[in-house]
Amino acid sequence: MALTQINVLSFLTIVLLIAAVSDIRFHKIPNWLTYSVVILAITYNTAMKGFEGLLFSLGGVGVGIAVLIIFYLMGGMGAGDVKLMGAVGGLLGPRGVFRAFLFTAILGAIWALALLTFHGRLKETTKRFKTILKTFILTRQFIYTPSPEGEKRPGLCYGLVIASGTFISVVWKIWG
Repeated sequence: MALTQINVLSFLTIVLLIAAVSDIRFHKIPNWLTYSVVILAITYNTAMKGFEGLLFSLGGVGVGIAVLIIFYLMGGMGAGDVKLMGAVGGLLGPRGVFRAFLFTAILGAIWALALLTFHGRLKETTKRFKTILKTFILTRQFIYTPSPEGEKRPGLCYGLVIASGTFISVVWKIWG
């Protein structure tokens, strides 16, 4: 593995640790972190590979944002999570961030099911999503049914999940 790749992965690890700790402590991933990583990633990749590096980073940022934006728009996660995945994409490029997203999605599903089970809400959530699916099948219209008003959702801290999924995807690529 080249020294520059080790430097990028070391930097990515530090960024993900800061994001995860911030999300756990404050339920927020700071803009200064995500925006600075995007700028540094684009600058670094452009300096190393020219126009190809610029496209690599911009494509990664775009894919990173694209894979999570719908969940943000539906209220399922915060904007910081989306920006963090975009920042990861700036460093790992389109393929790397998509692989990170796949691992993140698997871990996120497991974590969400565990939280719902722990808080005793798995049965009612499953029932609500069955109704949404049944409505879609019968009417061909997606009608989202939110949780009942006033019901507190268990916190997922998706920054931690993104950090874990990204780390696993990088290790998988190196040793897989």
